[in-house]
Amino acid sequence: MTMTKKLVISLIVTFVVLIGEIVGGIVSNSLALLSDAGHVFTDVFSLGMSLMAILIMKKPADRRATYGYHRIGILAALINGVSLVIVALFIFIEAYKRIQAPPAVDTSLMLIIALIGLAGNIAIAFVLGHKHEDLNVKSAWLHVLGDTLASIGVIAAGLVIRFTGWQMADPLVSAFVGVIIIVGGIGVTKEALRIFLELSPARLDMEEISQKISLVPGVVDVHDVHLWSIGHNDPAFSAHVRLKEQSLAEADAIRGKIEHELAHMGIKHSVLQMESAECGANGLYCQPRTPIAGEAHHH
Repeated sequence: MTMTKKLVISLIVTFVVLIGEIVGGIVSNSLALLSDAGHVFTDVFSLGMSLMAILIMKKPADRRATYGYHRIGILAALINGVSLVIVALFIFIEAYKRIQAPPAVDTSLMLIIALIGLAGNIAIAFVLGHKHEDLNVKSAWLHVLGDTLASIGVIAAGLVIRFTGWQMADPLVSAFVGVIIIVGGIGVTKEALRIFLELSPARLDMEEISQKISLVPGVVDVHDVHLWSIGHNDPAFSAHVRLKEQSLAEADAIRGKIEHELAHMGIKHSVLQMESAECGANGLYCQPRTPIAGEAHHH
């Protein structure tokens, strides 16, 4: 099953769960259930955004987007992450109000709706899977995972209220749901911002990469190094590589070895400019004897 079909199925199931939890939360007067419904609403938004992003990302690279449309998915992930944080803040505010004056809750309806919501969320989580190369899909999955945990919390609150009469369980569980939501939201937002701000990917060390390139025979040093991400798990690298004068004739072969090292580290896009150490020492800029500067794309 393609990811597009998975998202469509997940979107339909989530929308049905949303309607059920809104109605059930209002009728039963359960904040925990309404909090879960608020999260499910962001799930609908998140899955819809992810679906649109995937359809746009399928477009090939063109003159306007030479690297392709990968960052549409990152934009969707960023919006999803921020929406999670906002929903969590609203839940905290309402939970505080209800802790001050806990209302009576109809636990029978609350439990029925929560169980239906849990079943739907488990089904969606299973459809989407848990291994994602795409941050966009990962953000949508985190929405669903958080909602699954929230549904479990709502059921726990319903059982506590039903058997002990302790109404405080409802706002406390809703606050717990808020914590789950905000943790996931902050994580996705940070990862998306790292890509948009073109910070170095967390899993790659620029100094370590430069050191490995410096160890390639014929290389004197590496400078003007840049490391960033085009999309999720899609790093790019550029650098000026200074070669020994006697190694200039083998510049193409040396560049090939460097590209092989970079590909081994998961860097698919690299731009390497080869320079002469002799010219660098004299404060001059020289091109190598052969036209070797270029861009390497390994797919």
